[in-house]
Amino acid sequence: MYLVDTHTHIFAEEFDSDIREVIQRASEKGIRSFCIPNIDVESITRLKALCTNYPTLCFPMMGLHPTSVTQDYATGLKTIRHELEQGKYIAIGEIGIDLYWDKTFLKEQIHAFEEQLRWSIEFNLPVAIHTREAFPHVFESLHKIGVDKLRGVFHSFGGSREELEEALKFPHFRLGINGVVTYKKATFREYLALAPIERIVLETDAPYLTPVPFRGKRNEPAYLIYVAEKLAEVYGVSVEEIAAKTTENARRLFGI
Repeated sequence: MYLVDTHTHIFAEEFDSDIREVIQRASEKGIRSFCIPNIDVESITRLKALCTNYPTLCFPMMGLHPTSVTQDYATGLKTIRHELEQGKYIAIGEIGIDLYWDKTFLKEQIHAFEEQLRWSIEFNLPVAIHTREAFPHVFESLHKIGVDKLRGVFHSFGGSREELEEALKFPHFRLGINGVVTYKKATFREYLALAPIERIVLETDAPYLTPVPFRGKRNEPAYLIYVAEKLAEVYGVSVEEIAAKTTENARRLFGI
């Protein structure tokens, strides 16, 4: 069985003491590819160091996370743009709009998001979209920039049935499903099967969103297997089928 963790932050300081063991444990569970999204200007060095150390396993993305967007966001975007011009990246991410913590910089978040969407067209790269309490804004921006020219993943999807149905109208986008699907209060499990398996990719978002039975502890890629097992229940198929189809989905989307 071969699995791809399409969204994991294993360059974070939470993994400084045992990154080699983390990758080994993941490998033992069949996870042998890791897609690594950037967060801000400060995280670039860590991201690149990890991917340099594990070039056949870790594949970097480059983007400015919405919660990293402030009044001075243009400076950060300039650095991100330079990285995209000079380096090799599989996607633009993690980008999007987040209104859960703070709405102060909504205008700036939208502008930064749309600018990076334009870059995805320019560089012919998929996008990894973070959206929290902001689906209407995200959908509006996608339509504005050009749905037919964009492709990517709605990272950490856990939206309403209506939001799922709307997301599925974007033909070149997939849903990133992580440990949240294992939580007791994850009501989106009830209608997730409306999305064909061909529209699903797996992710951990490690060190965050740890799945049951390890909730409350640091998340890591090895726990992706619990996401696959829960999806097997949701779709009424074997874990092996979930693994095979979501891995193929990830490979096609990110070109890995």
